[in-house]
Amino acid sequence: MFGNYRNGFWASIPPVTKNLIIINVLIWLVEALFSGFADTIVRVLGLHLVGASNFNPVQVVTYMFVHSPSSPFHVLFNMFTLWMFGSTLEQIWGSKRFLVFYLVCGIGAAIVQEIVWVLSWNHEYVSGIARLNGLTYDHMKAVVDSAIAKGDSNFLSAIAQFKNQMVTIGASGAVFGLLLGFAFVFPNRPLYLFFIPVPIKAKYMMIGYGVIEFFLGVGANDMIAHFAHLGGMIFGLIILLYWKKKGILRGDNFY
Repeated sequence: MFGNYRNGFWASIPPVTKNLIIINVLIWLVEALFSGFADTIVRVLGLHLVGASNFNPVQVVTYMFVHSPSSPFHVLFNMFTLWMFGSTLEQIWGSKRFLVFYLVCGIGAAIVQEIVWVLSWNHEYVSGIARLNGLTYDHMKAVVDSAIAKGDSNFLSAIAQFKNQMVTIGASGAVFGLLLGFAFVFPNRPLYLFFIPVPIKAKYMMIGYGVIEFFLGVGANDMIAHFAHLGGMIFGLIILLYWKKKGILRGDNFY
């Protein structure tokens, strides 16, 4: 890889990693430069809750190519991480195998996020309107359940709108899978966290990331899809364990 830098930095990036970066950046630029399209892009390509009117099955793939136009740090961080770790993994695994891994991690992240939403959306909805109305959760839940049973159009419309507001975008789930993949292939490679000048072995860093994401997913209310990150790692781990069993973790035959 480093020898290729003589021919230029851009030329040194493997093709799949390069094209993934191009697609993500181009979509983000369209959102940022043409604000009128941003909402449409998120509505059509972003991942929505199963059962919401805006949900489309293809969103389990398209969502990972969309980032918030108001947050350049999000897309920059994901693309930097994709370049940093994806380039190495693509050179080891080959382009086809790398692409399969990336997409499976991203789709797996979407599946886990959908499961979390299906299990939690009702609780989140009831909790939110209970606070707005100054009622206890149990009282509000009884009101909502009764209204749904009666087919109250106002409540049903509000619930439909709430479901459509649940959307996830970004390549983070797939990127977290890449981080795990790198740690699996190079477990003892020293890595550095920003502002921490102490090297940490890749395997320990990924364990730490996984623990942090789990507790943030359980306890944080920061609008970040922490369980999607975990989903990318979980599906990535399944593939990595299979490849390790087949003896192809570091390359060799795939097809």
